[in-house]
Amino acid sequence: MISKIKLVNLFTMLALTCFSLQAQQKAVDVLVIGGGASGTAASVESARLGVKTLLVEESGWLGGMLTGAGVSAIDGNHRLPGGFWGEFRDSLAIYYGSNNAMTTGWVSYTLFEPSVGNEIFQKITQREKNLSVYFNSSLQTISRQNGFWIASIKTPNGVFDVKSKILIDATELGDVAKMCGVKYDIGMEDRHITGEPAAADKAHDIIQDLTYVAILKDFHKDVSILRPVDYDSTLYINCCINPLNNISTGPDKPTWTPQKMLTYGKLPNDKYMINWPGYGNDYYLNIIEMTPEERVEALKKAKSVTMGFVYFIQKELGMNTLGLADDEYPTFDKLPFIPYHRESRRIHGLVRFKENHILNPYTQSEKLYRTTIAVGDYPVDHHHNRYTGEEKLPDLSFHPVPSYGLPLGTLIPQNVDGLIVAEKSISVSNIVNGTTRLQPVVLQIGQAAGTLAALSVLQNKRIDEVGVRDVQNSLLKHGGYILPYLDVQKDYPAFLALQHIGSTGILKGEGKSVDWSNETWFKADSVLKMNELDGLTDVYPYLKINKWNNKELSWNDALRLLEKISKNEKLLTTKNVKSSVLSIYKSMKKGGNPDLNHKITRLEMAVLMDKILDPFNNKQVNIYGKYIKR
Repeated sequence: MISKIKLVNLFTMLALTCFSLQAQQKAVDVLVIGGGASGTAASVESARLGVKTLLVEESGWLGGMLTGAGVSAIDGNHRLPGGFWGEFRDSLAIYYGSNNAMTTGWVSYTLFEPSVGNEIFQKITQREKNLSVYFNSSLQTISRQNGFWIASIKTPNGVFDVKSKILIDATELGDVAKMCGVKYDIGMEDRHITGEPAAADKAHDIIQDLTYVAILKDFHKDVSILRPVDYDSTLYINCCINPLNNISTGPDKPTWTPQKMLTYGKLPNDKYMINWPGYGNDYYLNIIEMTPEERVEALKKAKSVTMGFVYFIQKELGMNTLGLADDEYPTFDKLPFIPYHRESRRIHGLVRFKENHILNPYTQSEKLYRTTIAVGDYPVDHHHNRYTGEEKLPDLSFHPVPSYGLPLGTLIPQNVDGLIVAEKSISVSNIVNGTTRLQPVVLQIGQAAGTLAALSVLQNKRIDEVGVRDVQNSLLKHGGYILPYLDVQKDYPAFLALQHIGSTGILKGEGKSVDWSNETWFKADSVLKMNELDGLTDVYPYLKINKWNNKELSWNDALRLLEKISKNEKLLTTKNVKSSVLSIYKSMKKGGNPDLNHKITRLEMAVLMDKILDPFNNKQVNIYGKYIKR
């Protein structure tokens, strides 16, 4: 017979065991795996929208390629400082004193020390009461049970089970998507299938070179390292003009001086980002389908190539006062935590964003420009200098495209509920990945992922049921862009009107490439012509617009058109429409007596339609950009 003392002890042990099990479990609304650029942005935005969020990061840093991989020179979007990307840049400017203080190298307008970027991301996350962060932690297993994700997370304090409603894959290589059974592609598609002019003649699984970046510091004394065991100077002799060059003619002939090469990535405080694509420290290696252990082993060669380049800079170029910074990375070799991955798995999403969507957005069967959640203006830039196989690859180094908006459906995988995919694993073609992989775009992708996740929770809807306009409205409210118009800045009064009306397609922007600049303009100050309103018939099918009629419109013409639409849509009375037009005229013309015979500009018409008709919110679109009939 069990004594009372033993029985009490037994119940005490059971109670402690139950308490221990409960302590090892956590329930959240949104679970984000990967604290890189998109993961940090996603977790912050999700928390700001009021849902309980957990971010899991394998290292002790946040920011991924921006910080943990050392790519601390921002590529693109200098004139499009939207959303979380703009917030990050503003925080850097405050730290360094101004935006000009970060223009230290010639590759970018924004260069910074990786450790400073990490510090900023850490402070931003610490301010969010709905956000928890597990550092030095990793996802072990994931399963879907009764509409929830059950994740096993290995942390320094043990293994925890986390139950979440929404899961976001923000890993560098799309590892979570694979674990969840999402279909994906690696490498380039066949252009005969995708219809992309710049794609390869046939599909292949070759990805872009990766890079183990080095952050050098000027110690103002000789800090030469020992010659690496497998050092091969021929890998680097054509990185810049020097006595060892063996290319004397042709497009690969070195044209940069050693100093010009070095100042490419000059950072504040006498530091240099070494991420040099031309016979520098790029390295061809595809580790995507390797195990974590295999990856660590394979990346040793990439590290070795980078250390060889450091030795070449010190020994052959005579810059022996430059050595690996000792105040950046707390790693044994002073190299970044991770390499810079330019490519990863690319999921099969609800939509696939391809080159033609960028080149000719308005003529595609899918009107994806109506569904955009991020903007980019960098060329398609593929790094294949170190690939030495037989496959002939297209030249995609700074391949020009107009600036663009990235559609929401690229973040939502096919046939897997409750999962959002971010970072570089979104549903784009291999060609398009060459521009969507850049840091400002990925930060915006993360913000959109966090927005979509939070709205799914708050509205108690499946991810694919959340309204496109709901996501876009939230992003615009938080300072984002959904279309890359350069006519007006985001603090300009007409900014929202142009974003709204452009996203309906009623008035269309014009994209172009000018030298190194990739742009889109609303043509805000141009006088409006009747045939430029042909997009109205998609929104209001009962209208008849002659696409050959290039008559310039007046405010009176606009008034009559708005009265007709408002009457059919049962919005405002004729009297109220006129009153609104007159009021808007006075505000935009800075007072005075209204003269409705004046010609009306595209910007003015956009403001009128936005204020009086509000087609952006009154006419919903689905994930493919088609108008939803009600």
